[in-house]
Amino acid sequence: MSDQPQPPDHGPGDDDGGTAPTPSEFEEIVGAETDRDPDLAVIEAGSRTLRAQAGPPQADVVPARPEDPETDRALREVEAELMGRWPETRLDPSLDRIRALMDVMGEPQRAYPSIHITGTNGKTSTARMIEALLSAFELRTGRYTSPHVQSFTERISIDGAPVSAERFIEAYEDVRPFAEMVDAQQPHRLSFFEMLTGMAYAAFADAPVDVAVIEVGMGGSWDATNVIDAGVSVVTPISLDHVARLGDTPEKIAGEKSGIVKKDATVVLAQQPVEAASVVLKRAAELDATVAREGLEFGVVSREVAVGGQLLTLRGLDGEYPEIFLPMHGAHMAHNAACALAAVEAFFGIGTRETDKGRTLDADVVRQAFASVSSPGRLELMRTSPTVLLDAAHNPAGARATAEAVGEAFGFSRLVGVVGPSRDKDVRGLLEAFEPIFAEVVLTRNSTTRAMDVDDLAAVAVEVFGEDRVQVEPRLDSALEEAITLAEEEGEYAGAGVLVTGSVFTAGEARLLLGRER
Repeated sequence: MSDQPQPPDHGPGDDDGGTAPTPSEFEEIVGAETDRDPDLAVIEAGSRTLRAQAGPPQADVVPARPEDPETDRALREVEAELMGRWPETRLDPSLDRIRALMDVMGEPQRAYPSIHITGTNGKTSTARMIEALLSAFELRTGRYTSPHVQSFTERISIDGAPVSAERFIEAYEDVRPFAEMVDAQQPHRLSFFEMLTGMAYAAFADAPVDVAVIEVGMGGSWDATNVIDAGVSVVTPISLDHVARLGDTPEKIAGEKSGIVKKDATVVLAQQPVEAASVVLKRAAELDATVAREGLEFGVVSREVAVGGQLLTLRGLDGEYPEIFLPMHGAHMAHNAACALAAVEAFFGIGTRETDKGRTLDADVVRQAFASVSSPGRLELMRTSPTVLLDAAHNPAGARATAEAVGEAFGFSRLVGVVGPSRDKDVRGLLEAFEPIFAEVVLTRNSTTRAMDVDDLAAVAVEVFGEDRVQVEPRLDSALEEAITLAEEEGEYAGAGVLVTGSVFTAGEARLLLGRER
């Protein structure tokens, strides 16, 4: 039996509006699938029944704290217990603990097919696009991404929405006894990220989902997520980041990231530095994996700036998809969309088998999916007069992409930056990427222990911007107020803007301060 469901012949608009199929309708669904494996037909019928019972997918939101005091208390206890484990920044390059956890839990990660995503930038946005496409083709999805913008619960999504606080707590309680068994047997306890990964894989099996979209935490080869055997691997653009852990050259980093490629899989490879691409291609050849390369087998044919986003024509693995509206800014998002489309086509077997030549996905469904995509903290508009944007760029490559997108999509006469990076990043490279577009910069910090000291940050920023263009406000709320004041000066109110950036955590905290809880 194939482990990948095929795209249904009907679109999502053919659903019955939330009424569960009757037993006779269930049999009709199975009977209609005469050209497919009968087991897959039963899976599809069961999945449609579950979706109908659950109602339409929820809007993708960034969850606020639970309103119920008891639930909030219980969630805080779970968060504290998770944070009491090794943090994400403390790593041991080993899969021993997560494999042991999966073993005692009965290998939940093998209960569904997966799409695995690695790379330096664009992973979360690409994951969200893949999820939207799969959902539009009536598959029940699970998505695991990191880090979160505001809430731990964002990291585990089912049917396009973060799991509820109650379900997150249940997932933790489900995994905890197994984790305690593993903790007792291993030299080190399971880490924060390993525990969350186990929770996600168990929650997806329990849902159950038709397909899981999994973003690596860091690297690939020894990342805790790499206990899945994904039929499709996506490698987004690779650049220098986490050099102390992944290596100080594109080749070394690509070597780690290509570790997610599995035997006979399909690799969707975004545009890469030549040295990085060669490493991934070599790994794919060793494992008899099929490679789809952006710019050759798929890519962006054209794009135009549009109100609220951009209008694209994408070339898939075996055909073009014109007039796709993507409500996100920047060339980098268009390239993410191309990778997402190719990944979903590969998942459905399009363009990877001779028998599927000349076949494409339903273009109308693809358009509907892309038009629904959102990615909080990625050039997200928070307010107007003056315009305030949030972006999670945290390395030079991401900052350059954001700077280019801002210049293309927004006609600011004066842009003030609010920058609060982590101390383990290439801060000079980040600031240099933003220097051409910032009239002035307000330096600050977020509340995490990884935040860079503002005095150390100021010493670098003065060298990049000059002393007259740099201000320091250690508190993020004060930094926002100061930046807005600066943006409104000199009668440039209508053309002024503020960009808050430097870290996912800075963007998330600013999001709360600016009143966006969802």
